[in-house]
Amino acid sequence: MVHVLSSRTLLRPTDPERTRAFYGEQLGLAVHREFGTGPERGTVYFLGGGFLEVSGRSDTPPSPALKLWLQVADANAAFEELSAAGVEVQRPPLKEPWGLIEMWITDPDGVDIVLVEIPADHPLRYRPGI
Repeated sequence: MVHVLSSRTLLRPTDPERTRAFYGEQLGLAVHREFGTGPERGTVYFLGGGFLEVSGRSDTPPSPALKLWLQVADANAAFEELSAAGVEVQRPPLKEPWGLIEMWITDPDGVDIVLVEIPADHPLRYRPGI
């Protein structure tokens, strides 16, 4: 059995500087580490319990099947902050039939990002025996 110690999602953007500006400046993700030099250098951002690495360059955008799921404490506050930072919101925060509050944005290469607030009374917050 493989014992996974850490993980990260790798993005190979079509325009690395534009993508770094989006994730680092507009979304305000904290940098975990950077490596290499030049426009195709690597930048690894914290994503809560995981990491997002933006490095290299691709001639084509990522597959439309790729989606990022980011949990936030307050979707409405995230909406206000991101709107003020110039992020185009595809869909403002809405409570879904399954009880989560979801907001959708898109990165510069068209990667869909869902920002999710888990309400206090949602089953994802319930842990029997704890």
